[in-house]
Amino acid sequence: MKAGSRLAQRVFRRAAVVLLAVLGTMFAGIDTCRGGTPKSEYTPREQARAAEALVGRITGSHASDFRVVITSGQRNGRDWFAYYTDADRRIVLEGNTGVSVASALHDYLKRYCDYHLSWCGRHTQLPARLPRPESREEKSSPYTYRYYLNYCTFNYSISWWDETRWQQEIDFMALNGINLPLALTGQNTVWQKVYRRLGFTDRELERFFSGPAFFNWFWMGNLDGWGGPLPQRFIDRHEALQRFILDGERSLGMTPVLPAFTGHVPPDFEKHFPGVKVSKTEWLDYPAVTLLNPSEEMFGRIARLFLEEQIATYGTNHLYTADTFNENLPPDSDSTYLARMSAAVYEGMRSVDPQAVWLMQAWLFYHQSDFWTPERIESLLGAVPDDRMLLLDLFADYSPVWQRAESFHGKSWIWCMLQNFGQRQCLSGTSDTVAGEPARLLHDPEAGNLNGIGLTMEGINQNPFIFALMLENVWRDTPVDRLSFLDGYLHNRYGLRDASSATVADVSEAWRSLLHSVYSNHTNPDGGKQSVLTQRPVFEADRAKLSCPRNFFVRDSLLRAWDLLIGRAEELAPSDGFRYDLVDVTRQSLVELLDSLHFETQRAWHAADTEAFDRGTERVLTLILDLDTLLSTRREFLLGPWVESARALGTNAAEKALYEWNAKTQITLWGKPGSPLNDYASKQWAGLVRDFYHHRFALFYEAEREALASGRGFDSEAFKRACLDFEKRWTDGSDRYAVDPAGDEVAVCRRLHERYRPLFE
Repeated sequence: MKAGSRLAQRVFRRAAVVLLAVLGTMFAGIDTCRGGTPKSEYTPREQARAAEALVGRITGSHASDFRVVITSGQRNGRDWFAYYTDADRRIVLEGNTGVSVASALHDYLKRYCDYHLSWCGRHTQLPARLPRPESREEKSSPYTYRYYLNYCTFNYSISWWDETRWQQEIDFMALNGINLPLALTGQNTVWQKVYRRLGFTDRELERFFSGPAFFNWFWMGNLDGWGGPLPQRFIDRHEALQRFILDGERSLGMTPVLPAFTGHVPPDFEKHFPGVKVSKTEWLDYPAVTLLNPSEEMFGRIARLFLEEQIATYGTNHLYTADTFNENLPPDSDSTYLARMSAAVYEGMRSVDPQAVWLMQAWLFYHQSDFWTPERIESLLGAVPDDRMLLLDLFADYSPVWQRAESFHGKSWIWCMLQNFGQRQCLSGTSDTVAGEPARLLHDPEAGNLNGIGLTMEGINQNPFIFALMLENVWRDTPVDRLSFLDGYLHNRYGLRDASSATVADVSEAWRSLLHSVYSNHTNPDGGKQSVLTQRPVFEADRAKLSCPRNFFVRDSLLRAWDLLIGRAEELAPSDGFRYDLVDVTRQSLVELLDSLHFETQRAWHAADTEAFDRGTERVLTLILDLDTLLSTRREFLLGPWVESARALGTNAAEKALYEWNAKTQITLWGKPGSPLNDYASKQWAGLVRDFYHHRFALFYEAEREALASGRGFDSEAFKRACLDFEKRWTDGSDRYAVDPAGDEVAVCRRLHERYRPLFE
């Protein structure tokens, strides 16, 4: 074959590959090429196709039993759905958006197929023949906005997600009626484009961009650079991932919320623009970040550049998130300054997108409540037209702000459940508030312009019950009856259709014990107390920083639930949801015991009772290892998937090491050694419990034992140094951890119940 012919063939093949890629992209409805603008709006027909694809993913071979119909337009100003059986005996899923159709599917599956979908335990096996609806079922939502995610969720839970995991979450959102998701992935691309245009070098931006487990705090203007430098491959990868996410959300009729400029600029800003007025704001113990003065012409210029690049890269649905003072006090307390800053942020949006609506977290009014007087709140909010701002009452399930903030002075707002901090594992929730307050406020004239509900948890993959209860509000305007809801929830989650009446009664009693104890928690604003297990041990005299109140009512209710679930474990063992809950209740019970046993060791130390101290410490250390064995039985409680999914994003050894360090540091030290955020995002995960928490307690008890033997006082500072040295070695290390569970959940729970339950008496 002649060389020219071979060259021609190679060119042809390459052209064919390119053509196929382009065609595939076109038909997917998204331009994945860097620089192309993705599609922002989808027609009813396109949404129907996206909904049909979701039906296929959820129902598999049963997809042909369904017919999807998108009927444009709200009814009485509300999103709605219906499902019914047509003349051809197909199940028609009808609604005004793809999300509505997905919600129709979910409602049908729960009601007719005992279907249960959650992050933690599920019951999704469908019958061989799907039952047909006996009549037309129809629901509508009283909430224009059904919001989902928190800035923090993007790191505490989402840092290492790929397209497959994101697709699962988009489906989960649609099935549960979410139409307003926060969409933060891939923002470093936008920042990079803007600041390169302004003359900043990539080396300067390396000092600006944080690492992949901490970028949400960078986006909120709390810190620069921590956990970096961020590899360019990560930035490019997440640009493509964001395009995938946005396409999935928009194709179902969701309205993704993208960031806008808040004034946060690189630390080298003054070198490039000398004389431009900036301020410094500090967050905890991190170096101050640079905040551009809103009166500067440069503020408007960057705000416009940022939104232009944002829209060019990711398209727009005209809602933008911006939080200038997230857990940072403004550099100027004057009301004029606050109004000027707010006006500048909004004008930066409006100048590029006349339809822009600013979505702002009201968290600052809670977190710095002493600073944010009613007058200052009014100044900040009043600079933006009422119809161009939407507020998130982020922590309304525990500490609502709307009342103190005069119902946000005419602005639309969303009632939110935060529930969880740092994605910690602790059975907790305000079920009475969640079940009743959203609907009550819909009919309360004092609530102002309440226009939505939202889930704003810092982390997911925990407490599935409280999230399911919250989502029950989406398609109703009356309070949820908790007991009735609980019965239906357990029926589907455990597959109780064929269970014995005695089993149903015991399961019901167990969960009512939880409902009226851990799930009626109004005493701890952190969404459940931290155990001593996941906090660096401190000498009793130094224990003021720990928040571990003894609540024996909760403990006794928890133990009652544990006993009852253990008693019905044999019959319910086939249920994945039951197995998860059994492990979770066992975990919480053992953690409660561990706290008590640890404090007994401290009493023995103070009494100089060496024998009791040694006996107690051995018992605590053994319990920690047994807890690790328990957690090893469920993938949801493994360290390995978190670390290995981080490493998988790396394309070389250096990247893998950086991502592993980010993953391990976030859940332990978080910041620098001694930071107030040490152990903030602690996890009760197998591997972490064995190799990290157990080792810390062993170090602590050994230091106390040496102090007893020597007769000298306990040297808290020496222990802290030794502990910090160990923590740093662990976060810098490269030990591998299991990604698959080991052992039978039920057998392990039974063994631990037999061993430890008598110790509570």
